[in-house]
Amino acid sequence: MEIKIRNVDPIAVKKIDELAKKHKLSRQEFLKGQLETLAFFREQVEREHELESLVEKNMIMMEKCATSMENMNHILLEMIGEVEE
Repeated sequence: MEIKIRNVDPIAVKKIDELAKKHKLSRQEFLKGQLETLAFFREQVEREHELESLVEKNMIMMEKCATSMENMNHILLEMIGEVEE
């Protein structure tokens, strides 16, 4: 699919050309990559936030599990008469 953009500031075009050259790409290849990245950026950020939230929830649950295991271990040691102080 083709996209045309008119009336772009010449200074901006020069900067785009410099960036494209730095990455050894044509202006068209560079802009295509930038547009595709931009199109999916919001979705990627949302996925990252969801993943961070999931990791945080997992850490909290793991801490709760560790505490429960420590308590159960203490109870078992009390039951067999080997209480650690």
